[in-house]
Amino acid sequence: MGQVLDRTRIQDIDALRGFALLGILIVNITFAASGFPIHVAQDPAYDSWLDHSVHWLSSAFVDMKFYLLFSFLFGYSFQLQMQAAQRAGAAFKPRMLRRLGGLFVLGVLHGVFLITGDILSVYAIIGLVLLGMRRVQDRTALIVAGSVYAYLFVTLGIAALFVDSAAILDPPTAVAAAQQTAANLAGSFSDVIGEHLRALPTYGLSLLTVQGPTTLAAFLVGMVAGRRRLLQNVDGSDAMLRLVQVVGFAIGITGGIVYASGGNGDTRSVLMSVMTAPFLTAAYVATLLRFMHSDRGDDIRRLLAPAGRMALSNYIGQSVATVLIFTGVGFGLVGQVSPLETLGLAVGIFVVQVILSHIWLGNFRYGPVEGALRAVTNATAPSWRKASLDQAA
Repeated sequence: MGQVLDRTRIQDIDALRGFALLGILIVNITFAASGFPIHVAQDPAYDSWLDHSVHWLSSAFVDMKFYLLFSFLFGYSFQLQMQAAQRAGAAFKPRMLRRLGGLFVLGVLHGVFLITGDILSVYAIIGLVLLGMRRVQDRTALIVAGSVYAYLFVTLGIAALFVDSAAILDPPTAVAAAQQTAANLAGSFSDVIGEHLRALPTYGLSLLTVQGPTTLAAFLVGMVAGRRRLLQNVDGSDAMLRLVQVVGFAIGITGGIVYASGGNGDTRSVLMSVMTAPFLTAAYVATLLRFMHSDRGDDIRRLLAPAGRMALSNYIGQSVATVLIFTGVGFGLVGQVSPLETLGLAVGIFVVQVILSHIWLGNFRYGPVEGALRAVTNATAPSWRKASLDQAA
């Protein structure tokens, strides 16, 4: 019975990862499909009510939410990997340092060749902080996570009061820059790489001001949750999950609506989104867990779990797909696909990935990238051979 429950736990975590992958793709694909999002500008070619509605819905319910879930699960799995190292009698620190080093190299290559902005290298760097804090008490970890959000509240609040966003985001200048970005992405492979490199300062500013600190906070909360095994043997009827839904949706949807209605570049709206996004993320998690443990939801867990087990391979695979679809390396459709069509492509790519994940894991134990990173982590030769299900997520 314990083994069955452990496998259910693994499927819960992997299904949540699979769900997070879809949300991350919905956000990331917009930066591949158009030169306008990174410059926080509206594409005049797509200015209909339908285009605006798609942008609004994504801003309210997707933007800034799913990377938090992915980060939380990274922290949770960090704790599981500590336990796996203990069971194997291996020293955890050198093992994790090798893993983070491999992740950093992978992230740099990913960010230069495949995507505008990369989270893997950021995870590797912030993972060093998590590694250094691995022995702190739960209370300390949660205080640090809370302090991160207090810091963001103060700094973004000061910016909202004293910084004129409209003066910084000059629409004509932003449109011209966006058009140049689109032209670069539609060019040769070297043009695409050059555009990725030019975007690094903009992306780096976002990491320093918002995404990096919130990722660290999510790591720490995930680590504490992993210690307490909060995702193990979840009961869908748990009253706490219902409470998280009620509170999370009430606060998170309110913040999402304010963010979407105020414009993505408005500092006040960003502040509202940063403060409320964790609530909506938590509500999504509670809802999916409750549904997966209902009579009708077990199939959803089984459907999503393989994609989550291959999360790293699928994340990189999403970037490969968007490069081939939108840039001059492939079909060169950048700037030629409407927001609704872009959303449809994201869903289509994810569906294909779910199917391929089932097929791959029917024949191999690990995803292609996961197997290679595991070899680096354990300092062994890579192996993808089929075997029994891992007991660590």
